[in-house]
Amino acid sequence: MIDLFPLLRPFIFQMESEKAHDLTINLLKKGLSPTFFNGQDDPVLATDAFGFHFDNPVGLAAGFDKNAEVMDAMLREGFGFVEAGTVTPKPQGGNDKPRLFRLKEDRAVVNRFGFNNEGLHVFAERMRARQSKPGIVGANVGANKDAADRTADYETCIRHLNGAPSYFTVNISSPNTPGLRALQSKDALADLLSRVIEARSEGPSTPILLKIAPDLTDEDKEDIVAVALASGIDGLIVSNTTIERPESLASAQANEGGGLSGAPLFAPSTKVLSDIYRLSDGKIPLVGVGGIASGSDAYAKIKAGASLVQIYSMMVYEGTGLVTRIKQELTECLKADGFASVKDAVGADHK
Repeated sequence: MIDLFPLLRPFIFQMESEKAHDLTINLLKKGLSPTFFNGQDDPVLATDAFGFHFDNPVGLAAGFDKNAEVMDAMLREGFGFVEAGTVTPKPQGGNDKPRLFRLKEDRAVVNRFGFNNEGLHVFAERMRARQSKPGIVGANVGANKDAADRTADYETCIRHLNGAPSYFTVNISSPNTPGLRALQSKDALADLLSRVIEARSEGPSTPILLKIAPDLTDEDKEDIVAVALASGIDGLIVSNTTIERPESLASAQANEGGGLSGAPLFAPSTKVLSDIYRLSDGKIPLVGVGGIASGSDAYAKIKAGASLVQIYSMMVYEGTGLVTRIKQELTECLKADGFASVKDAVGADHK
């Protein structure tokens, strides 16, 4: 692997954060990348989940490719799967700029994008255009800010997209759409999942995952697990960004409004992941997200109960070459502890 990102980082960090992200997307669309992955994944990294075989368990989280423009480019970077979105039925501009902030001293990011995207029609066209290509690609779906019935927006996305993505992620945990997280309450969640599963029944049985927040009480976690198991959804993604601000944060922009991700999210999100695995007795597959910056971080998520992991924010500081380094280090961790596969290590902390 040749990684040019360390050379480019000083120039990238001179740019406003969202402009740097837009430039990255445009370069990837042109086939340009600072990283060139030309190897094969070690067999120990192969795993199965949600009815799919993954060459490796390291995925790209939603938010990077909001409009499904560079899914295949990111698969070529070495990701085991890629999640595009969040998409909403109607296009929307999102919140006012600036809305993305680097917290360099904390190796963290704050965003308050507000589901900015080009809308379902454009997103679906791009998803369907690559259906015949290899690679596992998910669609993260959300609700418009002005929706009178937000659950209906999720139904619309699933009906319109079903058959195009490998799986759906129902995103009810972004802190940047007012009131959205209320859908995590027990009764609202039961209604939501019932309706999206019914919407899916009109087409292929595409797996449905639910993405939850890290800012949950013990009662919230118990309710989410109970509803998820009763509903028959296929998995949970743990977790989205946090509205909490740890006292340890040192960056001047730490108090910007929005969701905090990156290194400070690692410990709290892993704790929630472990709790959800324990409460569900490992009966529902989990995807671990939040602050993963190394193979040992990914390994900690897996041992806490994650069948798969996702990264995004730490690429701001490490570039797309991070995925290859995580895979190399994760391979070493698994072999050092005598695990023959990722699946063997899932939930090891609980056994």
